[in-house]
Amino acid sequence: MSASTHGHHAVLKHHFDNLEQQHSAERLGMWFFLVTEVLFFSGMFVAYTVYRHWFPAEFQFASSHLILWIAGVNTALLITSSLTITLAIRSAQLGQRAALIRWLLLTFALGAGFMGFKALEYATDVHEKLVPGRMFQEEYASAVAELAPVDPAAAGTFQFKGGQQHWAQDLARRNNHLVPGSDGYVSPERVQIFLCFYWIMTGIHGIHIIAGLGCILWLVQQAYAGKIPKENYSTVEVVSLYWHLVDMIWLFLMPLLYLAGAGLHASGH
Repeated sequence: MSASTHGHHAVLKHHFDNLEQQHSAERLGMWFFLVTEVLFFSGMFVAYTVYRHWFPAEFQFASSHLILWIAGVNTALLITSSLTITLAIRSAQLGQRAALIRWLLLTFALGAGFMGFKALEYATDVHEKLVPGRMFQEEYASAVAELAPVDPAAAGTFQFKGGQQHWAQDLARRNNHLVPGSDGYVSPERVQIFLCFYWIMTGIHGIHIIAGLGCILWLVQQAYAGKIPKENYSTVEVVSLYWHLVDMIWLFLMPLLYLAGAGLHASGH
C-alpha cells in the first residue's frame, strides 16, 4: 500500500506512508510552533497588564494620543485577510490554481496594506516625537518650561508659542503646578513605559506580518509552478494557521494599546 501511494502522489515525501499522515505531521509541526509564539506574546501581554494596573492614568493618557483610526482600518484589513486566505485553502482543495493565486495575492495586498498604514503611523509618531527617550523628554520639558510662569487657572486655555506637539502640551497642562506623586499628576516617565510597550509589541507583530507576507509570496510562486496540487492543499493550510495567529494577536493588541484611553479627549487625532 505504501509503495502504491508513493507511486500515485508525487507530493508525498519518502518518510511518510500516505498523504494523510504527511498532512497531519505538517499541521502538528505548525501547531507546536504556534504554541511557542503564543507563549512569547503572552509574556508581553502579562507584563503590559501588570503595568497598566499599576499606572492606569499614564497608560490612559498615552493611549489616547495614538492614532485610533489607523488601528481601526488595520483591524478591518487583517480580519478580511483571514477570510481571503481561508478561501485560498478552499481553492487549493478544489485544485483551482487561478483562484488560489488570486486569493493569495489579495491576502498579500491586505497584509501589505496593513504594513503601509503602520509605516504611516510610525512616521507620524516620530514626527510628533511620541517616542520614549530623548525626543519625548525634550519635547515635554519645552512645554513645561513655557507653561511654568502661567497661572494654574489660565493653564487650560494657554496658547503655546513654542510649537510643541499636542501630547506634550496636554501633559504639561495636566501637570501644571503639581508635584510628582500628587493627585492628578501624570508621570512622564510612566507614560514612556507605555510607549515602550507600544513600540516593542507592535514592532514585533509587524515583523511577524512581514514573515507571513514572505510565506504568502512563496505560496504564490509554488502555485504558479504547479507545485500545489489539490492533494497537497495542506501547504496552504499550514501557512494560513500562522497568518490566523498573527491576525489574532492583533485583535488583542488593538484594544490593549489603542482603547485604553479611548474615553479621553485626544486632540489632533
